[in-house]
Amino acid sequence: MEPQKPPPGPRRPEGCLVVAIRIPVRIVVLVLVVPVRMAWDALVVAGRFLRDTVLRPLGRALLWAGTALFVWPLVGLWRYVVVPLGRALGWLATVLLVVPAVWLYRRALTPLGHACAWLVRGVLAGLSWLYARVLAPLGHALARLLKGIGAVLAALGLGGCTALAWLARHLIALPAQWLYTWVLTPLGHAVAWCGRGLGRLLELLATGIGLVLYWTVRVLLVLPVLALWRRVLAPAGRLLVLVAREVGDALGHAWRIAGRISLAVGRALAVLFRWILVQPLRWVYQTVLTPVGHVVRDAVLRPAAAALRAVGRVSREALATARDTARQARADFRRLLLGEPRPPAAVDRREPPGPRTRTLGSSTTALTKD
Repeated sequence: MEPQKPPPGPRRPEGCLVVAIRIPVRIVVLVLVVPVRMAWDALVVAGRFLRDTVLRPLGRALLWAGTALFVWPLVGLWRYVVVPLGRALGWLATVLLVVPAVWLYRRALTPLGHACAWLVRGVLAGLSWLYARVLAPLGHALARLLKGIGAVLAALGLGGCTALAWLARHLIALPAQWLYTWVLTPLGHAVAWCGRGLGRLLELLATGIGLVLYWTVRVLLVLPVLALWRRVLAPAGRLLVLVAREVGDALGHAWRIAGRISLAVGRALAVLFRWILVQPLRWVYQTVLTPVGHVVRDAVLRPAAAALRAVGRVSREALATARDTARQARADFRRLLLGEPRPPAAVDRREPPGPRTRTLGSSTTALTKD
């Protein structure tokens, strides 16, 4: 749900300048908007009439024509050509591809696969025996030999690395530490102190130059632009906003008033049209055309329709008689050539027969039944 708007507060008092601008603007806008609104309403009425009388029937006709020219032929092509052709192609594919492929798989590929599997199982069994009896003992022996050689080489490498580490410590690390502690560190401190002093000097210079530039730009550019905005542009903008708002309000009022004027003119034209054309045509239809149509319907159309129905009934009866005669003639000719048809053989449905109907000469009791 949309949030409710707060009720409008009391309107601010308007000055004489606003009233002096509003009245002439509304008069001029009303004079200009009334013809535009009447032309717009006339175009709307014409468009609705054109839509209801021309475009909508034309669209329906085009829709029916498109359906008759495109949809129905495509549906017929799909039902009577594509679907039977697809079924025929499916049957041919089944007969020519699937059945031979199944036969080849069952009769040739399956026995060949079983033979290949048996051969592979034999080869794998031989390889497993070779690995377990020959390759595994040989690999264990080689692993023990290589482990002993590795232990000897590791002992030699550890001794060499220890000697190299002692030489690197006493020949490189200790002299480099002494040089860093007693030479490079004091030199770096001196360079850092000089850099900090130079940075402070540059900071003071940049601050002074920035203050000078700030006040120069403020006095020469900002203050004049600010005065121009406050004294000239802002009052001119307020005046333009006031004029634009009044013009917009005037357009809204003029559009609504022109709508009512256009509605009154349209109703007057509709009344004149009804008095001049519609009522005379209705009177002619009710007093002249309707009785004539009833007379034509009762005297001509209904007897003609009854005669056509009678002719159709007689034609249907004649066609039914002709069909029965032709069917009987075909049956007599078939009986003459082939003889009487054999009666259908009785089929044992394995169902218990129903009880016979009770008569006067029979009984259903255990002592007197037949």
